Formats: sequence, C-alpha cells, structure tokens
Amino acid sequence: MQPQRDLRGLWLLLLSLFLLLFEVARAGRSVVSCPANCLCASNILSCSKQQLPSVPQSLPSYTALLDLSHNNLSRLRAEWTPTRLVNLHSLLLSHNHLNFISSEAFVPVPNLRYLDLSSNHLHTLDEFLFSDLRALEVLLLYNNRIVVVDRYAFEDMAQLQKLYLSQNQISRFPLELIKDGNKLPKLMLLDLSSNKLKKLPLTDLQKLPAWVKNGLYLHNNPLECDCKLYQLFSHWQYRQLSSVMDFQEDLYCMHSKKLHNVFNLDFFNCSEYKESAWEAHLGDTLTITCDTKQQGMTKVWLTPSNEQVLNQGANGTVTVSEDGSLRFEKVQVEDGGVYTCYAMGETFNETLSVELKVYNFTLHGHHDTLNTAYTTLVGCILSVVLVLIYLYLTPCRCWCRGVEKPSSHQGDSLSSSMLSTTPNHDPMAGGDKDDGFDRRVAFLEPAGPGQGQNGKLKPGNTLPVPEATGKGQRRMSDPESVSSVFSDTPIVV
Repeated sequence: MQPQRDLRGLWLLLLSLFLLLFEVARAGRSVVSCPANCLCASNILSCSKQQLPSVPQSLPSYTALLDLSHNNLSRLRAEWTPTRLVNLHSLLLSHNHLNFISSEAFVPVPNLRYLDLSSNHLHTLDEFLFSDLRALEVLLLYNNRIVVVDRYAFEDMAQLQKLYLSQNQISRFPLELIKDGNKLPKLMLLDLSSNKLKKLPLTDLQKLPAWVKNGLYLHNNPLECDCKLYQLFSHWQYRQLSSVMDFQEDLYCMHSKKLHNVFNLDFFNCSEYKESAWEAHLGDTLTITCDTKQQGMTKVWLTPSNEQVLNQGANGTVTVSEDGSLRFEKVQVEDGGVYTCYAMGETFNETLSVELKVYNFTLHGHHDTLNTAYTTLVGCILSVVLVLIYLYLTPCRCWCRGVEKPSSHQGDSLSSSMLSTTPNHDPMAGGDKDDGFDRRVAFLEPAGPGQGQNGKLKPGNTLPVPEATGKGQRRMSDPESVSSVFSDTPIVV
C-alpha cells in the first residue's frame, strides 16, 4: 500500500508542474526574471548607460518602469518588444540616437503615462505617431532636431497634460494643439521655447483661458517686434502668469536685426495695457468667466454691493453656473458695476475683479432710433425739394405775360391776380384830377369752369367801368402792387 501512495503523489506533483508551465506559457510570461545588462528592482528595470544598440528582447510583462536612456538606440520599430507590456507606465528613451519611430511602436504599451524621448535626433513628428497612447499624460520631446510637427501627430491624446517641445527648430506655431481645447482638453503646459518662431497668432492666443496661457512658454524665440506682441505679454505680466514671470529676461523680439526685450519697446511708443470692461445692453444675455490660472477651483462671486451671488440668483437676473461662470439673463442697468470672484484651489487662492458696463438702451432699440433719424432726414430733404419746385416750376405770373386784352364792359372780369392799390392812369383823360380814376369795391371768388387763374367779380358789388376810348388804351398799374389770390377781403381799385 505504501508504494502505491508514493506513486500517486508523484503523479499529482508532475500534473501540477505541467499545469503551472501551461499557464505560464499561455500568459506569455518570460522565464527570465531580469534581462542581461539591466538592473531590476521589483517592477523597475534600469538598462541605462549600457551602450545597447537595440532593446533587450527578454522583458518581463510585469515591468512598470523601463529605463533605456543613454544608449545607442537609433530606431524604434513596431516589434521592439515581443511581450505586451500592459503594466508599463513610464518609458525613458532619452539621450539616444533615435531618428525613426514607427507609427505602431507604442501598440504594446497602451497604458503608458510618461514618455521621455528628449535629446535624440528626431526630425519630424508624423501623423498619428502617438495616437495609441490614449493614457499618456507627459511627453518630453525637447532637445531634438524637430522641424515639422504634423497637425495630426497628437490625435486621440485626451489625457495629455504636459508637452515639451523646446530646443528644436520649429518655425510654425502649432495652434491646433490649444485652440478651442478640443484636441488636448487637459493640456496645461506647452513648452515651445528656444525654437525658431517668428510670428504668433496673437488674437487667438489672447482668447485662450488663463490656465492655458499660464503654461505656454515662448521665450528665446526670434519673434517680430510690434505693439500687439507687447500688449499680449503685458497682459500676461499683469495677470502674473508663470510663463512670463519666470522668464521675463528671456522674452525678446527682433527689430532691425537686433534683439530687444519685449517689455522695452520704447521706439514703437506702444500704449500701456489696460484691462477692458465687459459691455452689455439692456435685455442682453451675458456670461462672465472667472478666468483663473488653475483648473478645478471653487469659485464664489460677490456683487458690486458685496452680496454673494447664489445659484438660484439673489436678484432674479444673475446666477452662478456649474463651471463657476457668472450668467446674466436680461441685463438691467442696475446690474452694472465691479464683480469680484474668489477662487480657491489645492495649491493657491486667487481673487479676480471684473467690471460690467450696461448701456441704457437695447441693440434693437438703437437700430430703431437710427431708422427714425434717417426717415426724418429724408422727410426734410423731400420737403425742401417740394418747396423749390413750388417756387421755381409753377406757372409764371403777370410779369411773364403779354399785353392784356381790353376789359369787357359786360363781363366785369379781372384777367390778372395783381390788383393795384393806386389809381389807374388814363393817358386819354382830361386834366381834372377827379376824372382820372374811378373808385370801386371788388370781391374775388374761386375760378369756375372755363375761367382763368383768378375769380370773377360779383356783379352786385361793383360799379360800372368806363368804356375804353381808344384801341391803344390799357390799364396801368403801380409797380409796387400787392397780389391777392382767392381772398374775400374788399379791395379798393
């Protein structure tokens, strides 16, 4: 019985060893715990300064930190490691001779969070080069020979927080990395110092939030001097941003082939920077941000009367949004003033003051006022034109008529609207002064059908008119006669 028990135990032991070897083979774990020429400490592998021409092939799958710096690596191919290193979070490849990196080189390390490629010989960053590093937070590429940065080199890197591109030969500012915050939403540090940047998208940079500008380093670049550049960095200096305060002496620009400090451009006579106020009109909807130098800060707003703005809105007009912004619904004149934002973070606190100016009219009403003014102006012009037409284009008076026809004894009509207030002079009359004129009263009526410009005399209110004694006799009037049109006032003639 005893030999059978020993034989059964031996079979169980062999079976256990077989199952163990099978599991190890299936998991792909290397039997070698530490590669040659490397120092291993727990899950840390240090293969630095070994003059390695290639990456060691026997890398344990449990490796969390791999140091391959200060070697002679020149190419990083897709098959640089046959083992999938899912636990690797830090990869150090600095101070090598890398001039080529495959677009599939980072497929075996999907959970990498820290990658150091500094001090190599890289010239270009091709499209989708780092797209497989979706968990990467820090990428070091400084002190290379990078000239071209493809617009899609950093696609799908939503977790990237720090990107170091200094000490290269970049001449185009990669605005797509920070504009609108869509490509790299968590990027808080972008180092582009010591490159060959000459022009900057100043308008777009000014619109960036303070927490992005606080980590945007642009010193030691041959920038072109102008007042807009001065205004940009003066604003950053006013806000005490680290990217300017830490390197004030190294912020220079080029003018007439000479270097000048950005803050000493007296030859341009640039105006001093002044913080502008927010402007609004009656009834506008407005959102004012608390532009802090750090993300995720707790924000408290105070009104111009030192009252805290609540989420529900203390006065029914202004509220605080979830992101800490101040939102106004239907702005009123009494909403104007200086608002104060108190921001509290893990490392520091910050206080910001924002002025709001409210104009006492709406934009729609303002346009209506302009329309009314134009209508009034057009009306005045038309009135003047009508008056001029009436004065100069109406039918002419007696001064442009020919010789009057002799007055009819039976008709007793007036052929002119000019009635003389002085007696008519008859050249055929005798010497008696009372025989030279006749006094009569006439009333004018509106002209009837078939009549001239003036009305006819009422037959019941006139005296008989003497007959003309000759064909050449005509009525003479004083040159200072008075015109009367459609008047019922008695006139002595």
